[in-house]
This record gives sequence, C-alpha cells and structure tokens, in this order.
Amino acid sequence: MKTSTILILGSLLASAAFSQEKTPDKRLEHAANSIQAIQSSDKPIPSVFLSKAQCVIIIPGLVKGAFLFGGKYGRGFASCRRPGGWSPPAAMIIEGGNFGVQLGGSATDVVLLIMNRGGMDHLLHDKFTLGADLAVVQGMGYSASANADVFMRAPMISWSRSKGLFVGLSLEGASLRPDKGEDRKLYGRDIDNLEILTKRTPAPRGARPFVTALNHFAPRAAKAK
Repeated sequence: MKTSTILILGSLLASAAFSQEKTPDKRLEHAANSIQAIQSSDKPIPSVFLSKAQCVIIIPGLVKGAFLFGGKYGRGFASCRRPGGWSPPAAMIIEGGNFGVQLGGSATDVVLLIMNRGGMDHLLHDKFTLGADLAVVQGMGYSASANADVFMRAPMISWSRSKGLFVGLSLEGASLRPDKGEDRKLYGRDIDNLEILTKRTPAPRGARPFVTALNHFAPRAAKAK
C-alpha cells in the first residue's frame, strides 16, 4: 500500500475515533467548559453580542485538516433563547470547508452566535452552508470604535480558540446540520431542532452544565426602563 494511501486512511480513522470517543454527556460537558474558558479569559466574547444573540452553537474540539485536505469536522450543540433562559441543547455537526493539502490537524473550540431571525430560521429547519446560505464574520476582528455596526448587522459571528489562544479560523464553505443520532441518544426518541429549541422540551440531565453555563455567561440584556 502506498504511503499516501496509508496516511489518508490513518487520518480518516483518527478522525472517526475522535468523533466517537465521547458520549453526548461528555460532549455537553466539554461545550460548557469551552464557553466558561473563553469568558474567563482576558479576551472574552463581548457581552453586547452575547446579550443580543438569538442562538448560540458551541463546537468543542473542531478538527481542522484531519482529512489531509483542509477539511473540518466537529460535533457540538445549539441552544436558542426562550422565556426564562436558554433552551435545551440540539446536537449539531459541522463539516466541510476549503480544500488544499494540510498534514496534521488541530483541535479548536468554536462558538457561533446567531444574531437575527433569518439565521435562526436556518438553524431550526435544515442543513446550511456558512458564507453561502448564511454570512459569518470572525469575532476576532471586532473593534468597538471602528466596526461595531458591521458586527451588529452580521447574521452570525464566530470565535475560535485553540490551545488557549484565540485564532482567526475561517469557516467559509463549512456546513452545519442536525445530528439526529446524537439527539436520539440525549432525548430517547426521534426529535428535531424545531421542537428542541422552541418548544417546552425538558432538558436531559446531562444538559444541565451546558444550559447553566449559557444562562450564566450569556444572560439577556436588561430592558431599558
């Protein structure tokens, strides 16, 4: 077998192992730890965005370059605001991206904030592609004095953090879709994003750290009196 073939097969197997090594509860715990680490750092996501976000998606340990073709793959969870706080988590898969030979992968925690109803509609119904179906801007470029308006009008804002450092990871061309198998494990039945994120669906026990972290770090802004 050629060396290149062995490398590709090894990368695929490693990526598959990475995606399967954690249970839904462990991934939820990792997602909660990710937002806690980001918001406890010296460069947290600005509260002006967190307080106005309609939904949030956390992908803990996104693998970049794992397929040797510049691809990306990760599993995480989405939550949307509802009366009383954040909804239970809906499992998501992110995959795809720009192609180009890249040896070696890096695990990166990604937080995506959906800022308006249009972005929320994509999340609630089907697979969508970042940069095509839904525009996304990198939060690392935010400057309160220079381009706040650009960010406030953006449908989605992304933050990426690898090995404790914030990085400008491009997600253009990557697609997001519901992880129906993961949701089935969490809720014990077939269930879609619309029901999880907008109905009075009880949160599974394993989701408590995730929802608690969101309610703590991303409360809704108080209404002006």
